[in-house]
Amino acid sequence: MLSAIDPLQDAPGNSDNTRVVLDESTRGRGILVIRSGAYSGDRYLLQPDVSSIGRHPDSVVCLDDVTVSRRHAEVQCTDGVYSVVDLGSLNGTYINQTRIDEGAIEHGDELQIGKYRMVFFDGSQA
Repeated sequence: MLSAIDPLQDAPGNSDNTRVVLDESTRGRGILVIRSGAYSGDRYLLQPDVSSIGRHPDSVVCLDDVTVSRRHAEVQCTDGVYSVVDLGSLNGTYINQTRIDEGAIEHGDELQIGKYRMVFFDGSQA
């Protein structure tokens, strides 16, 4: 269960939560779920090796906003271990609110690119 972000913290209960189903179609693949921003709730199935994140329309995770660089970051998967690499973006890349140049990302971690907050789900956890 992915709890929605409530900036005012005035909506008690779980009526605005999002359920993320990891099934056979996602087994062994990473998934990013947008937690906030204009694309809230959108899901992106990551490529088996490298997935690009940026404003460029060819990005696997295309985030069309000025806070996101054209080629902002990549999610890489090597031997089932996921990592995020910042590609020299202006606004930085954050894992669990810590700015990184490169860092491991695990099931349930929050990834922030520009104004977008995403949660990473490891499909091998399905």
